[in-house]
Amino acid sequence: MIDFGFDKIALIGAVALIVIGPEKLPRVARTVGHMLGKAQRYVADVKAEVNRSIELEELQKMKREFEGAARDVEQTVQREVNATTSSVSRAWDDGLPPAELSSAEGAGADTAYIGSSAHDAPLALPPDYRHPKKNWRVKRGAMPAWYKQRQGIRTKALSGAARVARYRPKTSGSTTAAPR
Repeated sequence: MIDFGFDKIALIGAVALIVIGPEKLPRVARTVGHMLGKAQRYVADVKAEVNRSIELEELQKMKREFEGAARDVEQTVQREVNATTSSVSRAWDDGLPPAELSSAEGAGADTAYIGSSAHDAPLALPPDYRHPKKNWRVKRGAMPAWYKQRQGIRTKALSGAARVARYRPKTSGSTTAAPR
């Protein structure tokens, strides 16, 4: 990139002042500034577009990898289901009871238990208990409202105009009274 130091910028400014003249220099400087700003925005847009396309390619590659892994898992599960179904149908055709089926297949302690009863199912966990009056958005004062009322402490703020209207001294000879 071009390296502009203070001395180079001062030299360019002096030459521009002589060539362009002091009357047109501010307008030219403003126009050059606008053009540089547009160029910087254009370069930033191009960079952002390139970054978006690279990220899109990476996401598509990741999507293909996940789809391939899902297909592999699906095929593995399908093979296992088919093998189990065929072994159960062979045992059914041979007339073996379920206890002999597991020993005939050579399955040991790692055989999955398929059947379950209502007692084997895990119980639903109770929802988290929350105190019914626990509301962190509401600020509660340390002094109860009934105590404030009994002692005559203000609980509501008055605006300036309302305070003036409420505490305005009454004039005895006036025909117009302040509304309450």
